[in-house]
Amino acid sequence: MTVRPIRIFGDPVLHAPATPVEEITDDIRTLVADMFETMDTAPGVGLAAPQIGVGLRIYTYSYTDDDDLPWRGVLINPELWMRPLEPGDPDPDTESEGCLSFPGERFPLRRSEEVLVTGLDLDGAPVRIEVTGWRARIMQHEFDHLDGILYVDRLSDADWKTTQKIAKKQGWGVPGHSWMPGVDPIDA
Repeated sequence: MTVRPIRIFGDPVLHAPATPVEEITDDIRTLVADMFETMDTAPGVGLAAPQIGVGLRIYTYSYTDDDDLPWRGVLINPELWMRPLEPGDPDPDTESEGCLSFPGERFPLRRSEEVLVTGLDLDGAPVRIEVTGWRARIMQHEFDHLDGILYVDRLSDADWKTTQKIAKKQGWGVPGHSWMPGVDPIDA
């Protein structure tokens, strides 16, 4: 397993739809192992293949809830259905999220409270996941990456403008920026 560099906002692979996986090969298995290693080292609760420069429809996730119940897996070629969003502004204390591809920042974002995700596991077996709360947020966030959408693209106008200022100050928003988990600080 290898920790891979995480691409930062502005890299073209982050802003383009990913391609479906046609066959689960040893290369795909190695990629998934590297994704878990990278996600765990970062540390993060999810990682999509485009975040490490691979434009395929794969993401990993790992989360432990308040009851210390671990939840970990991979989805290949996922499809997502969600309940409509509740109207209103997001609560900055309970609905803020961050992203390994926009490191060191968090912004409030309203997400659906309940989702259904289907796809394949690493053995090619069908997977069906119905989750709520933070697990639903993780599924939506990672699924967005597969469509070339970063969470900052969904923010309110004021927060979006703030992200643009941050990106400009950091030199992001252009190809070629990444950070290495375990080596670079999280605010790379």
